[in-house]
Amino acid sequence: MALKSWVDSANDPAGDFPLENLPYGVFRQSHRNRIGVALGDQILDVNSCASEGLLADLPSDIIDACTAQVLNPLMALGPKAWSALRRELQLLLRLDSKLQPRLASMLIPRSEAEMQMPVQIGDYTDFYASIHHATRVGKLFRPDNPLLPNYKYVPIGYHGRASSIVLSGAEIRRQRGQTKPASEAEPCFGPSRSLDYELEMGLFIGSGNTLGESIPVDQAGEHIFGMCVLNDWSARDIQAWEYQPLGPFLAKSFATSISPWIVTLEALAPFRVPASARPDGDPAPLPYLTTSTGNAALDLTLEVYLQSADMRQAAAAPVLMSRASLRDLYWAPSQLVAHHASNGCNLRTGDLLATGTISGPEEGSEGCLLEMRQRAEPVRLPGGERRTFLEDGDRVTFRAYAQREGLPRIGFGECVGTITSPA
Repeated sequence: MALKSWVDSANDPAGDFPLENLPYGVFRQSHRNRIGVALGDQILDVNSCASEGLLADLPSDIIDACTAQVLNPLMALGPKAWSALRRELQLLLRLDSKLQPRLASMLIPRSEAEMQMPVQIGDYTDFYASIHHATRVGKLFRPDNPLLPNYKYVPIGYHGRASSIVLSGAEIRRQRGQTKPASEAEPCFGPSRSLDYELEMGLFIGSGNTLGESIPVDQAGEHIFGMCVLNDWSARDIQAWEYQPLGPFLAKSFATSISPWIVTLEALAPFRVPASARPDGDPAPLPYLTTSTGNAALDLTLEVYLQSADMRQAAAAPVLMSRASLRDLYWAPSQLVAHHASNGCNLRTGDLLATGTISGPEEGSEGCLLEMRQRAEPVRLPGGERRTFLEDGDRVTFRAYAQREGLPRIGFGECVGTITSPA
């Protein structure tokens, strides 16, 4: 049965932010960053709740963390503290709360909030966890052998650039770089002509591990504070020229967009499902990547929308480009965390791990434009425009949500970026 809140908009069954969600974010007010949780079309100022004594039943370290300007202090406290704060906030916001008159003044309309980067991100790792994405991309370059031999044994990843992670809404300037067209004998330097999006989810590390120690796969979820929607913008022509022999570099380090709200794993717990069955003949994961819990995946739907500059001029709505599911990943989030720490690498509070492009097996579930090149027909937009890669003025919007009959919808909001011309 869905929880009811005295904030009416939180009771909308089609909304992203019911009382069962309460995702964390950071907004700016009175020249200061403040922690908040989203509820319907409002934000509850958690800083004010803490400073005005409304969280007095909680331990002092949780209250202190709630007065910070980023989420890192709260994230470092671990799952028991996260659950305790979540329960207390739900009590304050339930329909039968007697503190409604005091709390009403601590609500800010989401439409008026100036959202900030919610976490001080130290390190950023991007994985390659979708076998459907890896196979489609591999076919473009190795038609007879799309997957390399290690893919089904080891979660592949690379170290990304934390400094260029930006919040949803930030403009994405078309990257310049070195490319080598097939028709040319020498490379050249200039604006990318093959700019792409990548539909991903991000995992924020809460409590980390000590250098030299690993994280067992069945305990990996205890180290994940929550998840966000992530767009790992990619310049495919630069990537094609530079990625061998050491992998992605400047083709991906220019910008990564994340949504402003972090949805906790506790809010997503009702949507845990078994990982997709591996095809017959595929190897089982090695023991350190084998979970005993059974429910290693999350049933999340992800959508990509595109709106060109001409479409906005004509007041045409964004067009749905694709829809995919997180449960189709070959490697589940817990396996990504466990593998990352398996060599003793110390994950730290605020580290961000991305899933890699999320794609499904059928047409219409591709997580990037590069994959759509294998469709029988080119991508067409309303008004007759065609897209091979992104053009200046294109606005890309990602959405993610968990939804099942009998359960409230748990959404992530939007991750938006608009392409602008190079400087």
